[in-house]
Amino acid sequence: MRSDRNGKLPDKHDWQARAAEALDKARKMKPGAERTEALKKAGQLQVAADMRGYLSSRELRPPE
Repeated sequence: MRSDRNGKLPDKHDWQARAAEALDKARKMKPGAERTEALKKAGQLQVAADMRGYLSSRELRPPE
């Protein structure tokens, strides 16, 4: 894979935006099983966004 100018790998998903969009959509739904599942999915997307941020952080890079 090729990295961009910042040295980060390209990511075709904006995980933070996807998580925020899913949460906003879920909050607008009427209470029920479908909303509960949508909130759960939004939470999973937020965890994915957090993991992506952690895995691409400087703390995990080897010393130069």
